[in-house]
Amino acid sequence: MLKRTVLPAVLIIFLGITLWAFKKNNRNNDSKEQLLLTAIGTILEQKHYAPKTIDDNFSKQVFKKYLETLNSDKDVFLQSDINYLKKYELTLDDEIHGAPLNFYPDASSIYLKRISEVMQLYKQILLQPFDFTAKEDINLDDDNASFPTDEAAQKEVWRKRLKYLTLDQYSDLIQQRNNKTKDTSIANKTDDQLQQIAREKVQTVLDRSFNRQKLLFTGSEQFNEYVNVITDLMDPHTEYLPPVENRGFEEELSGRFYGIGAQLKDEDGAIKIAGLITGSPAWKSQQVIVNDEIIKVAQGKDEPVDVRGYAVTDVVKLIRGSKGTEVRITFKKPDGTTQVVPLVRDEIVQDEQFARSAVINEGNAKIGYIFLPEFYVDFERPDGNRCSQDVANEIIKLKKENVQGIILDLRNNGGGSLPEVVNMVGLFIKSGPVVQVKDRNGKPAILSDDDTSVLYSGPLAVMVNEFSASASEIFAAAIQDYKRGIIVGSDTYGKGTVQRTLPLGKPLDIFSGQTEYGTLKLTFEKFYRINGGSTQLKGVTPDVTFPDEYDYLKLREKDQPSALAWDQLQKADYTTFNSGINWSEVEEEAQSHIKADSSFSIIIKNSKWLNDNVDKKYSLNLNEYQQEQSTIRKYVKQDDSLARLKKPMDIEPATIDHDKYYNNTDSAKGSRYLQWLKNVQKDLYINETVNVINEMRKPE
Repeated sequence: MLKRTVLPAVLIIFLGITLWAFKKNNRNNDSKEQLLLTAIGTILEQKHYAPKTIDDNFSKQVFKKYLETLNSDKDVFLQSDINYLKKYELTLDDEIHGAPLNFYPDASSIYLKRISEVMQLYKQILLQPFDFTAKEDINLDDDNASFPTDEAAQKEVWRKRLKYLTLDQYSDLIQQRNNKTKDTSIANKTDDQLQQIAREKVQTVLDRSFNRQKLLFTGSEQFNEYVNVITDLMDPHTEYLPPVENRGFEEELSGRFYGIGAQLKDEDGAIKIAGLITGSPAWKSQQVIVNDEIIKVAQGKDEPVDVRGYAVTDVVKLIRGSKGTEVRITFKKPDGTTQVVPLVRDEIVQDEQFARSAVINEGNAKIGYIFLPEFYVDFERPDGNRCSQDVANEIIKLKKENVQGIILDLRNNGGGSLPEVVNMVGLFIKSGPVVQVKDRNGKPAILSDDDTSVLYSGPLAVMVNEFSASASEIFAAAIQDYKRGIIVGSDTYGKGTVQRTLPLGKPLDIFSGQTEYGTLKLTFEKFYRINGGSTQLKGVTPDVTFPDEYDYLKLREKDQPSALAWDQLQKADYTTFNSGINWSEVEEEAQSHIKADSSFSIIIKNSKWLNDNVDKKYSLNLNEYQQEQSTIRKYVKQDDSLARLKKPMDIEPATIDHDKYYNNTDSAKGSRYLQWLKNVQKDLYINETVNVINEMRKPE
């Protein structure tokens, strides 16, 4: 939930003091990281909505969490390492308050040393075949695991883990061979030969993963990880974003970035060009083609970084940057030659991440469907994309198509801009309060829609699920409280906190607003429904509940240990929408229809079974493992099949969007739009929401 505005004077003064502290302490030769951590610690204590006291108890939590963050599987560190590092357990609050940083460099150094040892260990273990006829199992629930007491215990942990990973590959290879796969490399292989292939595959994956850690887990990455352990203990949404990460955050929110316009792919560890955006710098250069492998990336004339072993996301971070700057990429061409191609970064618009719509033909009626992936806003450009305006444009398109109802899909929408929520609710109501907010001092405020015009007043259904969070929950709650529309789906995520980004350090350039030390995304307010209740932890409960496969999984805010508590405010003054719809009758009829649908009842049963079996012991016996996996695949396959309609809905783009789908000058983009349309056509949940809209359209 983001609200980026000009900081109030008190914060500007405070940050001035923080930056002054950087300068003053620098005379004592303190490190940049130490000064930055102290500044962040001060901000957390003085400005966080509900700060925890940074004392010895907090230090213990940081100590435990950092070690588990580095090694969540508890298979790299030894207990002796933890015992050695115990000397820092009660000193981390002192480090946050300005004492020299010793813990994270020491812990990270030991971790990297152990990584090298573990790489030798798993390679040694994988040299020998496993016995998959023995009765043996493995517990993959790492939350209750302990660090190995010694090297022998560590070897046993890795033996079991490697056996499990190999068994997974081996079982799959046997199935492919038995199904008479066209892959001649395994068609005539013996069981022993297949197991060797499986062990080699496991080693390749592990090598790639551990080598990447050794390449990228440098001093700055170690520090960033450490700081974010500290911020996460305040609450799950307070976060330190170093310059590159902050740039990515801003890009995601605005839907725009400065890059070369190439889509990348990982092909057996090599990062290659998957496609080019028409009109982009890479496309215009005529020197970059599909399947070129990226082996080095340099910022202008700086020393190039060898990116072999990097993941796609790592390479993307290096290629993107500021407008008008140069990036030099060394490509390995399909013919084996290498070529250095200088490219000047330009603006790339990710319009496929913006709102889009379609028309569902339902008998003699037409139902509009709008998909909104996030509440995006471009802060840097007055004429940039804003989701409220984009959704308004989609509504105008749909009204021209004479739709008799609109579905707004906010499933998997993780939130975004608070002002955009207010503006978007305003498209559907005359005027009035939309959301209440309260700061750390308990001072409440109401954000209202003051525009009395209504763009759309017809039947409205809002789709949500457990991944609809923050801004999505504000929107759904306001529509529900006003009785302006009906909310369908599953209970939402439960994020009721507001974050603001606080820049740290000097500006890097005039275009992006990036600063030398990045930003701190800080929780400084909580928001509340206009009925007084908070969405924190509880989320929004739909008027009509759709069962889904994630219902039983612990993925929501309430499952986060550091989540803030639920509370409530007084109800705001508002008047419900007079739609003329008998809501209780619509909800009762819709729920009855869902209950009678065998697809939903099976999804409920399967979801519960999968949840009950997700964290259990797995057999390392081939026959037992195959039986277990066969059962799991059956449930998953059945859920996937049930969630897709056998007879697709009749859906088409609005007339004005026809060419975007069928005659797009960028053929790859046109294909992706058409694929999206096909996915919508087969979506069981959208189809059921159409039925809900039809119930709303029935005359009284």
